Amino acid sequence: MQRTVYTDGLDQYFIEQLFRLPGGEMRHLENIRVSQPPRSRVLLWADLKHSDMEEIEKSNSIPEIERILCRALLASDVAQPKQRVLLELYTNLVLFCKDQHFNREQTSVLISIIKNVHQFNTETPLNNTDHCLTYCSELLLCHSVRRPPFSIDLFSSEQVTQILSYFINTYMRHYFLYKYIFTPEVQLDISLSYIGIPEDTDTEETAQSESVEDGKRETERETEIDEEVQQIAALEMTATETDSLEQGSSPKSELKTIVQKEVRDEVMRLSAQLQQRLQDSADQLNNAISKLETNIQIKK
Repeated sequence: MQRTVYTDGLDQYFIEQLFRLPGGEMRHLENIRVSQPPRSRVLLWADLKHSDMEEIEKSNSIPEIERILCRALLASDVAQPKQRVLLELYTNLVLFCKDQHFNREQTSVLISIIKNVHQFNTETPLNNTDHCLTYCSELLLCHSVRRPPFSIDLFSSEQVTQILSYFINTYMRHYFLYKYIFTPEVQLDISLSYIGIPEDTDTEETAQSESVEDGKRETERETEIDEEVQQIAALEMTATETDSLEQGSSPKSELKTIVQKEVRDEVMRLSAQLQQRLQDSADQLNNAISKLETNIQIKK
């Protein structure tokens, strides 16, 4: 499934953009975007109820706190890696609240604030750092100013400063780790269609199928010299296939000529670099052997 996007100033061709998710799932471009932060609201007792906070206050160990938080906040199996990450996040929040001597209401609200910010962060795989900071600040403001029914005054200005400092030094410091764990990987494919040149349907379908296969297949990295050898082989194969193509219309012929020239130049450049590197390696090896023979003769 593809969606054509016309860009300003590019009247000679259009760019078809699509995001491909792992497993072959396709999403339209407009479905993956950075959304605006939701409207802030009062979160008192939204997630942790009064009874949950009573149990947390009476608990004296981290496993007990984790058991309460798991029951109240996590719906799925805690053995899953994602759930373990969230459980650790909420447990550290409770420990922070205890260190700062926050009451039950403040602790419950702070956990709900971080939970909502995390949900907003993981709605998109794109970077929304500024929006997350803005959303967290708005939620804290909503709970630090007395303006019922829109906001309540649970936190003082000093406490808000402490919370923001904690949030930046913990959650935002590991922002991209949370993004990596809780959002799907996104790949961008761009295909070009030139005006005035007939489209080759078979070539486009083959390129698309190869692109999908390349996205699924994981390649192993070799040494720098091996990579250059593979590149040279691929470029030589491309040059051979390009030479064997039948001559088409005039615009295609010009394009083929340009591609052939660039490929040959690149093959020659890489070949020269490879030969120079092999020569340098041989010289270093010979020098090392000469030094070793000299040392052996001296010892004798």
